[in-house]
Amino acid sequence: MRHVDLEATVRNATAEDVLRALIRFDRYPDLAPHVRATEVHKTLPETAASSSWELYFRSGILRWTENETIDLAALTVEFAQEDGDFDVFEGVWRFTQDGADTRVRFDGDFDFGIPSMEGILDPIAERVIRETVAWAIDGSFPEVSFAGGLALTPVAAATPGQ
Repeated sequence: MRHVDLEATVRNATAEDVLRALIRFDRYPDLAPHVRATEVHKTLPETAASSSWELYFRSGILRWTENETIDLAALTVEFAQEDGDFDVFEGVWRFTQDGADTRVRFDGDFDFGIPSMEGILDPIAERVIRETVAWAIDGSFPEVSFAGGLALTPVAAATPGQ
């Protein structure tokens, strides 16, 4: 199982506002160049939500449908693949108020279920997932910083293989 994580600080924003903005998965194709398409099936005010995803991956498209559990009181969004190209894809978003700022932590675990290909597929998927989350955060708020010095490189347009 491969783990991907990302930590960011969103300046001058409440944790609930950040959570609400980042679960607007319908906006991700405009925010993140790796995202080809998303379809939101259910979202707030429902706490049991669902969405479908298509990401540019290697020379094709990575697809899955996930279920999300949105907990506004705990400021978390848990997700787990229901169907798709991963054998397992699950994780959690956590939002923490820190004075006037919000700390965002994304943790995800995935496995394609193809041991012979994990050395090739896993690093690419980890990068694409991390960058997708980072682009969404960065594109949603004017003042964002990432832990570990992550810097996003502008791209003209994502194409299969990126």
